[in-house]
Amino acid sequence: NRWHEKWFALYQNVLFYFEGEQSARPAGMYMLEGCNCERVPAPKFCISTLFKRVREHSFSPSNLQHYFTVLFGHEGQKPLELRCDDEADGDEWVEAIHQASYSDILIEREVLMQKYIHLVQIVETEKIAANQLRHQLEDQDTEIERLKSEIVALNKTKERMRPYQGNQEDEDPDIKKIKKVQSFMRGWLCRRKWKTIVQDYICSPHAESMRKRNQIVFNMVEAESEYVHQLYILVNCFLRPLRMAASSKKPPISHDDVSSIFLNSETIMFLHEIFHQGLKARIANWPTLILADLFDILLPMLNIYQEFVRNHQYSLQVLANCKQNRDFDKLLKQYEANPACEGRMLETFLTYPMFQIPRYIITLHELLAHTPHEHVERKSLEFAKSKLEELSRVMHDEVSDTENIRKNLAIERTIVEGCDILLDTSQTFIRQGSLIQVPSVERGKLSKVRLGSLSLKKEGERQCFLFTKHFLICTRSSGGKLHLLKTGGVLPLIECTLVEEADTS
Repeated sequence: NRWHEKWFALYQNVLFYFEGEQSARPAGMYMLEGCNCERVPAPKFCISTLFKRVREHSFSPSNLQHYFTVLFGHEGQKPLELRCDDEADGDEWVEAIHQASYSDILIEREVLMQKYIHLVQIVETEKIAANQLRHQLEDQDTEIERLKSEIVALNKTKERMRPYQGNQEDEDPDIKKIKKVQSFMRGWLCRRKWKTIVQDYICSPHAESMRKRNQIVFNMVEAESEYVHQLYILVNCFLRPLRMAASSKKPPISHDDVSSIFLNSETIMFLHEIFHQGLKARIANWPTLILADLFDILLPMLNIYQEFVRNHQYSLQVLANCKQNRDFDKLLKQYEANPACEGRMLETFLTYPMFQIPRYIITLHELLAHTPHEHVERKSLEFAKSKLEELSRVMHDEVSDTENIRKNLAIERTIVEGCDILLDTSQTFIRQGSLIQVPSVERGKLSKVRLGSLSLKKEGERQCFLFTKHFLICTRSSGGKLHLLKTGGVLPLIECTLVEEADTS
């Protein structure tokens, strides 16, 4: 109902306010990251109230038009209503608050740094190329002067020999020998010049970059061969024998558990066998290396990795449950004793596909670092790298969401009465632990119900779980089971106030 005059200071994405312009310390602050600032019409007041405010604050009714609000993105934060006496001043404040985003500054800085690094590399490359061209021009000038002197000498010799050119058959044998020697020398000079050109290219930065690019491709083929071998061991030493065991008279494991543990493993092996054969075919055509079309074939089929990654934690959990069966554990140890496994456990082979997509991203990043900008494959390789990075982000988010849901469900199962609020997928687990709930000492100014005074007469240990939206308080019975407190066991954090009491008495 009243306007309060404050002195504001905007620094990056933080808006400080002071009681006055001469105040030494701010009275408060607002975080503007993710907020929205917009101009709105002035609030409508009755005529008597309007003129009363005009008399109290000494401003004209027209000044009420320079009015704007700041809407914050996080819940529980009321909009900030502001007014300026000057329209230009109000426009400047709105524009400044719109641009008060620290994340945008970081993104622009990163883009500028990348451009700067790229330009520095171009300048260094151009300097090296200019020095090489300068040396080549000096060598060419020396060669031209030498050839000119040879031409002058040859013209003089030709003038002396002209009377004897009328009859080629009667040419002097010594002249024929001289011509043969000259022909041999010209051929030797041409070969030496060509050898110099080739050696200059071999020592050039472009040739060095191509050598590094080829080495990256060769290492990629070796890594792909090793990965296919690991998948072959996973399928042939574990998956297929366990399928046969599941079909036996006394199966140590069910077919459903086998499918849960090895989801898409066989399909992934077939996919990478095809990709590996394509790489070896490209290497056979070296020094011509065309790789982009192989990634174009691989990218549409990488969605099967999403299912494998999403299922990975569950597959390890199913495997751990199956190991409780002695027959299965004994059979699995026999499979792991195979010399082809080299002492590695089944969990190790199930983890290998989790790192393949990041390995491809790193390889493409190194490959692009040594691929010229005008190279015919650069755009295709950049497209493949962007698609793999997008897939990697999606898989990471899905794994995080799945793990959060499983964590919430595991906590919900430990509570005897159950807890419906943990079935909310947006509820994120933060931490858990034991806290001591102490009896409350009544204080005169606190009238609200406090956590410490919930019908508690003596100190008691509570098992607490903190989530993004709720705080759970449980008691542990003698049998080790958890029970929610009947009163105040589930506290919505949006309705709570946290007070730190310095008085420990």
